[in-house]
Amino acid sequence: MQDSVAIRDIALCDYDRWLPLWSGYNAFYGRSGASALPPNITAMTWQRFFDPREPVNALVAERGDELLGLVHYIFHRSTIMLAPVCYLQDLFTSEACRGRGIGGALIAAVYGRAREAGSTRVYWLTQESNLTARRLYDQVAQRPGFILYRQDV
Repeated sequence: MQDSVAIRDIALCDYDRWLPLWSGYNAFYGRSGASALPPNITAMTWQRFFDPREPVNALVAERGDELLGLVHYIFHRSTIMLAPVCYLQDLFTSEACRGRGIGGALIAAVYGRAREAGSTRVYWLTQESNLTARRLYDQVAQRPGFILYRQDV
């Protein structure tokens, strides 16, 4: 990672620079055009970052005036652990910055925030086809072999 990249908490003034990253993340997962998230979901997601009652958190990677990446993470309870667990929900770097260590730095920052919160576990999901991200994930975490099932209700 380049020395001039800083990982920090998101700030209210970041919205206009965060939104293109958020949109890029959602487009990557097929949530664009007719399948785009409704604007009220984006608005609520943004509000949650700044609501102390919400367990949703956000960090950004910044160089100069440019945001290069984002990570959103959530603390929650578990039935098998006493300490809170940290779910890394969203991780995205601008395409031009991939392969430069920014994703790894964002993950490492979440690990640090999890330790500060007393959590002993961070976990996340990715699509099997996301080979670029999986190369990084295989270096920074273990893959426990679980299979995801879900059903919209």
